[in-house]
Amino acid sequence: MAGFILPSTTLQAAGLRDEQIGRLASLIERHIAEERYPGCQIAIARHGKLAHVQTFGSATAGKKAKDDTLWLLFSNTKVVTAGALWVLAEQGAFRFTDRVSDHVPEFARNGKKDITILEVMTHRGGYPRAETPSSVWTDHGLMKEVVCNYPLEFTPGSKLFYHGATAHWTAAVLIEAVTGKDFREVIRETVTEKLGLGDEIVVGMTGKKQLARAADMHEPAEGGNVLIANNNTEEFRRAGVPGGGGYATARGMVAFYQMMLAGGELAGKRVVGRRVLEYAIRNWTGDMVDENMGMPMHRGIGPHLRGTTPGIRGLGSFASSRTFGHGGAGNSYCWADPDSGVSFAYLTNCRIPDPWHMARLDLVSNFVHSAIV
Repeated sequence: MAGFILPSTTLQAAGLRDEQIGRLASLIERHIAEERYPGCQIAIARHGKLAHVQTFGSATAGKKAKDDTLWLLFSNTKVVTAGALWVLAEQGAFRFTDRVSDHVPEFARNGKKDITILEVMTHRGGYPRAETPSSVWTDHGLMKEVVCNYPLEFTPGSKLFYHGATAHWTAAVLIEAVTGKDFREVIRETVTEKLGLGDEIVVGMTGKKQLARAADMHEPAEGGNVLIANNNTEEFRRAGVPGGGGYATARGMVAFYQMMLAGGELAGKRVVGRRVLEYAIRNWTGDMVDENMGMPMHRGIGPHLRGTTPGIRGLGSFASSRTFGHGGAGNSYCWADPDSGVSFAYLTNCRIPDPWHMARLDLVSNFVHSAIV
């Protein structure tokens, strides 16, 4: 694709069976015809080249989705935010074995003094359900107070329970404490813009052009899909909620995952060192069952890994055990496979609950895994 950071190739030249990707496209077209979601975008890259981008349906009412449409990532954002933590740790701003309270003393409130950054980022911090109101989007002083006042729900490190929002609000407070900058600015400076992806992956929209490219997010309701009110406002899009408010193109996400496959470098632009990535993309939780997901999730610092357990969320049952990635609530998944060099992104604009969501993700990812020659 002209002007994109990755050079283009074809599916065949990349060693991918185009008939399997054709089957995936047919599945997506059927989903849109069934009104499961209004629009979708997929992208596939391999060995540093962009092999496929395909865009389906509509981004907003009466507006077709395009290849540069920005899709709400929901929790896919977590891996992008984690990327800034990798860079800061490499620079010596903190160690993942440090306590959060070593850098944010107020975080020690409510029994949280000894919680480590590693426990927080691998969803063992002990406060998964704490409330974080929308008022913190624009008041980062209040954000810090809310995060530091989170109450404990279980002994830190004693169990694995997905911290859907709280872990990455904590990460945002930590980033601001060690840099003195807005966490969104740090993510741009250390990750997205440094990789040449500043217009493809956005955590906190900064201008009208980006806002105009955003796809609306929907959810199912009686009689058809409806807009999710609080996920389609300009305030939300500018806020860059660190665990679920980023936006991206599918090609941007596969490029980001290509960086991870290449040991921290993309098209000659290095963001972090190979050893740091190996540390981050490691199974820190073994086969512990994530009590929110009901299955082992093999958590790393950002992505999770496939592992060898029978069930796994989103990465595909056919995946190599070393495949890693993350999903977004009911709408998307992105992953990379170190054994083949393939990265894949599947982004839609409707948040659909389980069990349909999990079942379709397995089909979607397995079409790509089975396409790898």
